[in-house]
Amino acid sequence: MVKIKLRRIGAPKKPFYRIVVAESTTSRNGAFIEIIGQYNPLSNPETVVLKEEAAVKWIKNGAQPTETVKRIFTKAGIYDKVKA
Repeated sequence: MVKIKLRRIGAPKKPFYRIVVAESTTSRNGAFIEIIGQYNPLSNPETVVLKEEAAVKWIKNGAQPTETVKRIFTKAGIYDKVKA
């Protein structure tokens, strides 16, 4: 199964995440298929940069987002584009 999940990068105590498409069996920072965005929870407000067409394509092809990625996609309006 393919999942859309966060891959942690950044210094200790200063997390920065890439939103990646990866097999569900890989570890958090393991191998991935494609990078589809970035997420910075420390900025005010939280910063999200997405390749929207890639995110929509992967969701339509059956990739399952994790709970945090689902929240990020909902705020960004990705699910509205999937339904359209």
